[in-house]
This record gives sequence, C-alpha cells and structure tokens, in this order.
Amino acid sequence: MGGPGDPPEGTPEGAPAGGEDEYRSVVFDESFVRAARLQEFSAQERMADHAPAVRRRPTLQRGLPRQALILVLLIAVAFGTAIYMGVRHPYQTPAAQPPEPLRMTVIPLAPQTAVPGATSAEQLYAHSPAAQFAVGADGIALPAYRRTAHFSDSQVVAALTTAKDYLVKSSLDPEVLTGVTNRPVRILLAPQQLDQFDQSFDHPAADGRHAPTGWLVRFDPTRAQLADSRIRVQGTLQAAEFDSSTLEVIADHTFVYALKPAGSDVNAKASLFTVRRELQFRFDRDDLRMHQAQVVVSYVQAGPLACSEDSVTHLHPLLAGQTAKAGGPAGTDPYATGSATALCGSLATSSQPRV
Repeated sequence: MGGPGDPPEGTPEGAPAGGEDEYRSVVFDESFVRAARLQEFSAQERMADHAPAVRRRPTLQRGLPRQALILVLLIAVAFGTAIYMGVRHPYQTPAAQPPEPLRMTVIPLAPQTAVPGATSAEQLYAHSPAAQFAVGADGIALPAYRRTAHFSDSQVVAALTTAKDYLVKSSLDPEVLTGVTNRPVRILLAPQQLDQFDQSFDHPAADGRHAPTGWLVRFDPTRAQLADSRIRVQGTLQAAEFDSSTLEVIADHTFVYALKPAGSDVNAKASLFTVRRELQFRFDRDDLRMHQAQVVVSYVQAGPLACSEDSVTHLHPLLAGQTAKAGGPAGTDPYATGSATALCGSLATSSQPRV
C-alpha cells in the first residue's frame, strides 16, 4: 500500500518523488532566516502580551567593507612612516643662525679752512663737484640686472628696489634728517635687526654697533636745517649672490645737502655738507617677499665736521664761515672692551664749493 499522501495508483511517472521536492525552490536556509527584518513571536509571547504575530528585528550592525578597512590601514601605515622618518631621518635640521649685527663706521671729515657759503644754494651746487649730480631719488638709479644661479629676475629687482627704498628713507626723508622720526627706516629692516636698531636709538654708543648715524643720516636740529630740499645724489648699486640662499646688494652713494643755521631767515648764508655712504645689504627669500633688508655693513664719511664733536647720535655740521676747533677725536682706551677706535679725517679743499 502507498503512504497516506500517495495516490492510490502511486506516484505518476515523471512527477516529483515527494512533497519535499515540490517546495525545494521556496525553502530558505538558516542565514536567510537570521537576516530577516521580521520575526514571528512565539505562541507563549502572543498569549502573554497580546502582541502582534510578528515584530521588527533591529538592523544588524555590519562591519566596514573590506576596501575601507584596507584604506584605513594604508593611511595609518603611511602616517606612522612619515612620523618615523621625520624623527629619525639622517639629515639634521641646521640650528637657527643668530642675526648678524650691523657693523658701522662713522668718520668725521674736518675742513682745513673756513667753510664757504653763499645765500643761494643753487650757486653753491653749481660751483661744487656735485654740479652734475641728480636730484633726490633720481640719483639712486637701479642698474642693469639679470637673474643669478639661484634667484630669478624678479627677486634681484626686489632686492635692488628695497635697497633703494632704504637709501631714500634713511638719507633723503626730511623728517628722518631732522630727527623727527626713524620709523620709515625701521619698517624696512628685517625682524632680527630690530633689537639692535632700537637699542642704538635708546642707548647710543660709540662701539661700532649702536650709533644712530650708522643707520641713517640725522643732523642736530638745534644747529642746522635744510636750506634746499633738492638734495643732490650720485652713486651705484650692485647685486650678486652671497650664497645659494642669500642675495647681496652693495650701495655706494654720495649725498650733498645745502644747510643753514637752525632758525635763520632766508637771507642766511647756506653751505654744503657731504655724506658718503657705503652700505652692504643682504636678503634671504623671506626678506625679498616682505620687502625688508638686513644691513650688515655701514661705512660713512661726513663733513665738514669737527673731530672733537660726537657724531654718534647726530651729525653736527660746521656751517658757512665756521672752522674746525683744534683737537682730534675723543681718546681711545685700548684697555676698554667693546669700544670702537675713534677716527677722524681731513676734508679735502677740492670737495668744497669755489665761491
């Protein structure tokens, strides 16, 4: 006899062997059941809580995809390697170089005779070696320039332009010349030189490091004033590489000022005062970008001055008709440390106007 579910004649030929095979396509495996969002309550749960037949299961928390895990791992390895190489790389970072102080020399030039004068500054200029000099900033011309091995054309121009601006502000600005302010000069200096600059004006000293007249041209306002604002200038600028990271500009200019006694009227006689300034500038790439300069050497010759006068804080010009007082510069103590040798020169007669 056949089974309870079999037809009397048996299973037809070609038909499924049993009921289980008939529903094989709709039978789900255990992983599919576990992943289902709905779950049926047990009979006991439905009787106790009067709950619906099914409940929603919490979403399974799946881990990060394999690609994301690999990416995170690679980033962590790269970051760790960068830190390790930064700490242990064989090329040690060089220690910061201390700022190079400005070395300055100011030499007064004493006249051999009385200082010549005239009521017309133009007449003085016309009969002096400055007759063909340009006026003001026009006398500080930029030279022909070209790129260097490590600096571009624009960087060389930036160095020359900054050096020119420093010369204009420190030698031609009327407020600087009369001691009203030094700010136009200060803002052109590299930050590492600002302490030396400030100390030079707060505590001037004849030590070759802290003389205001090494930084700029400044007359004693109680003694002299400009008789003509058209200052005559002539000189040169030269740019070259100091090393692969530094540009150097050498400036050599002569400035000729027409002066008269402070507080005098227009009829007072004027005289000429000459300042020769040789400055050496250096620029790193930060200086070029910030329009700032490092002044490392300042060599100044100025006259007519008396050798016995102190030329550290201000220049005290000898004016028309005056002569240099007898005596040389202040004595130099060879046992004193940190002091510069007092120097003085003689102003050649040929440098004075013939009036």
